[in-house]
Amino acid sequence: MEFFKINNSNWKQYQTISNKSFSCGFCGERVASDRGYKIGRGRDGSGDQIGGIYICPNCQGPNFIDLNDIWHPGQLFGRSVKNVPDELNELYEEARKCHKENCFTASVLLCRKMLMNIAVDQGAKQNLSFIKYVNYLSDQGFIPPNGRNWVDHIRKKGNEATHEIKMMEETDSKDLLTFTEMMLMFLFEFPSMVEIHKPSE
Repeated sequence: MEFFKINNSNWKQYQTISNKSFSCGFCGERVASDRGYKIGRGRDGSGDQIGGIYICPNCQGPNFIDLNDIWHPGQLFGRSVKNVPDELNELYEEARKCHKENCFTASVLLCRKMLMNIAVDQGAKQNLSFIKYVNYLSDQGFIPPNGRNWVDHIRKKGNEATHEIKMMEETDSKDLLTFTEMMLMFLFEFPSMVEIHKPSE
């Protein structure tokens, strides 16, 4: 997109603007709105709309769409997982927040750290390489038998984010968050559900 500098005069008052559907970054609901504050191409805020602030009709939260069609704040990806140890859960939720703010490389690096911490939590030695931790999780049966391609993909992306001058993209972050969520559910949430529903003897 061509360079366009926004100044105070490009903003237009609260009004009816181009209708858009979006996932609210505050309440998480999928909504549509045509009310908000327009950024117009003209110096007085008139002309074609090129961005703006949309007010969520559900929670009234302000959602900003910038000149590159990126929403701020974004939406949390994945879901919270139950019964995860506090330290691991904090890392997981921090990775989700990084993804929400379009900080995809940070999200990938946090997921990488999480997988190392998960391996140690499940009995691996400390101070091993990332590859050895991922292999440990696979060899010990914490990853499904048909998940080997996932293991190779996670290992590759984790090393790219750490050792190469390369920014991670949204799909990279989503892949690692999905894999991490699956691991947390498999190791912590599902076993706790069995305990909760175990019949009395």
